[in-house]
Amino acid sequence: MKKYLRLHKTEYTLLGSILAFLCVFTIFFHGIQVVSDSSKEKELETLQNALEQNVTLCYATNGFYPDSLAYMEEHYGLYYDKDRFYIDYEPIGTNIRPDITIIEKGN
Repeated sequence: MKKYLRLHKTEYTLLGSILAFLCVFTIFFHGIQVVSDSSKEKELETLQNALEQNVTLCYATNGFYPDSLAYMEEHYGLYYDKDRFYIDYEPIGTNIRPDITIIEKGN
């Protein structure tokens, strides 16, 4: 009976290899998630900075704030992922800074 309950050395080696692979895979997957989350935050921050710079540049050079996002896209080269971000751009007046809200769309 004892003979059938024992695991052979090769079975321990196989089990250890499988566990090591699963550990490495889990650590690798977690690292990818951390990098992905970091890049998403950086992309949002970059978009916020680009909008602020374009609005300020338009006012400094033209004497008025842009009346729409389309104006900034056409004249200042603003480009962003429209499938990922929604930008609520509310111009208040030509000489009052617009209210800009960036919302990340869910998947």
